[in-house]
Amino acid sequence: MINIVLYEPEIPQNTGNIMRTCVATNAKLHLIEPLGFKINDKTVKRCGVNYIDKLDYTIYKNFDEFKELNKGDYYYFTRYGKKPHTEFNFSDKNKNIYLIFGKESTGIPKEILREELDKCIRIPTTSNVRALNLSNCVAIATYEVLRQQNYPNLSKVETQKGEDWLLED
Repeated sequence: MINIVLYEPEIPQNTGNIMRTCVATNAKLHLIEPLGFKINDKTVKRCGVNYIDKLDYTIYKNFDEFKELNKGDYYYFTRYGKKPHTEFNFSDKNKNIYLIFGKESTGIPKEILREELDKCIRIPTTSNVRALNLSNCVAIATYEVLRQQNYPNLSKVETQKGEDWLLED
């Protein structure tokens, strides 16, 4: 199972976009407090559109509580990582994979990252930007895991209008 972990997210629009990505990919969302917004904010709900009721998520008081309740393989996305996401093997569908992302302003605390240097991941960028937008990073990472697992339980064809919609007059 893919788990998306947001460490103290600050921007509701990012979290709303990530909620939608989680629903689209069958990923569970883990939110670690403090949050920079209320989870019932109109902004978050609007960004999540009408899919919020399908979202599987849990809120934790702190990172220690999260770790205590969730076992599996942890991967930390940080601009300080030295390996790109494509160098990690996420192909085992039977593992609980936790993709951990830090708050928009400061990322994941150094104390947490130091414990897992070999699991610190950097999404490559030019030197012209500090980092990509949080919701973009979550999408990139989630779909890399899914690509390696051949998109389990996801539709590879259009299901709303039908897979042959482009052929219809």
